[in-house]
Amino acid sequence: MVELRYPFDEGQVRALKAGDAVSITGVIHTGRDKFHKFFADGNRIDVDFRDGALYHCGPVVVKEGGEWRVKAAGPTTSVRENPYEPAFIAASGVRLVIGKGGMDSATLAAMERHGAVYIQAVGGAAALSAASVKRVAGVDYLEEFGAAEACWHFEVEGFRGVVAMDSHGRSLFAEVASSSAARLGELFGA
Repeated sequence: MVELRYPFDEGQVRALKAGDAVSITGVIHTGRDKFHKFFADGNRIDVDFRDGALYHCGPVVVKEGGEWRVKAAGPTTSVRENPYEPAFIAASGVRLVIGKGGMDSATLAAMERHGAVYIQAVGGAAALSAASVKRVAGVDYLEEFGAAEACWHFEVEGFRGVVAMDSHGRSLFAEVASSSAARLGELFGA
């Protein structure tokens, strides 16, 4: 298990290899469809992602006793952000992109060029992921985007995942697709 602490150093991130299990401690920011579209439309993002983490997540967050509490924080499907992610990685300096299901070759190329990785979080375990959130440090774009699409700032401890796309051009998703296609060809004589 590789321990990653915010801020996420480029050298440490570039040392990660696809298949490495990681445990993340520090600040991670959520961002989904509306956030990415807002960025793509040329709007200024008032959140510092440099050497940080972007989590594709639509959390369930409620106010209890005057403080925000995270009840569920599972990953959302990342493929929807493919049109935006390469430019976001280049412009923001983000080092960790967290989600589920992987991303495309253009995003992989941006990760290689700028020193970022994609971390596969466990889908279907939203309560487990929420347990790693120790504090909600704030929220941006709540009124504009709504709670599920807002940019939440979580202080996490022991948030777990697996590096599925690294900064060396390796994608576990592409490898599985390729080996599956080869096997199907063998089975069906194609």
